[in-house]
Amino acid sequence: MADQLLSVERPKPGVVILTLNRPAAMNALSMALRRELVAALETLGRDASVRALVLTGAGRAFCAGLDLHEPSGLKLGDNPAESDPVAAIARFPMPVIGAINGVAVTGGLELALACDVLLASSEARFADTHARIGVIPGWGLSQKLSRLIGIGRAKEMSFSGNFVSAELAERWGLVNRVVEPDQLMVQAVALASDMAGTVEPMMREYKPLMDKGYALPLGEALALEAEYSRRWSEAISPAEIEERRREVIARGQQQRG
Repeated sequence: MADQLLSVERPKPGVVILTLNRPAAMNALSMALRRELVAALETLGRDASVRALVLTGAGRAFCAGLDLHEPSGLKLGDNPAESDPVAAIARFPMPVIGAINGVAVTGGLELALACDVLLASSEARFADTHARIGVIPGWGLSQKLSRLIGIGRAKEMSFSGNFVSAELAERWGLVNRVVEPDQLMVQAVALASDMAGTVEPMMREYKPLMDKGYALPLGEALALEAEYSRRWSEAISPAEIEERRREVIARGQQQRG
């Protein structure tokens, strides 16, 4: 793994771990890493055996953002599709869990915000330093962060550039939960495995429904749900629903112990 920019592991059926692997550079997003990440997401998105994905970083950082030290022919505002990992995550048809093992800064925070669910190590920290660097966000941070944690908290983070601890991030709703460092991947993989056990065609409908609806006013979002529900109901038989209902009941009894 030492000479790879991105590692791919399959710890459980249906689950893939993608690890950003530039630990000496705090997993800063070089152009090569961005392109590899986009290519991997596109390839895995076409793989029917992949049902959930975990994204994390090697070493002490999740991602320090764009590699601004790297020479590039692109201007900062240029964002070609083949090197846009945030758009690639948005297109990914299955759930993406961000396992935030360390700092997630600026572009790294935008990468985290692209994930469907965030779990954080107690050693994780988050910061938006766009205002300190003097660059307007281009991967959605200025809009996503406020919708996730509230406009006042988003302004506090973005206008100060101060770091937010994992514990505060959890209180603010930036991450779902905080765990000890040695439990981060254990819990992330376990959650991914739970998600991988759902109905595969259903997930390919449910994820875009939630994402599209979240961007709409409530009335329009409810109409969108009604359309998805009508179309889905026409394609599924009552016998299928009853069989899956029995499976859900059995699973619930097992979880209750």
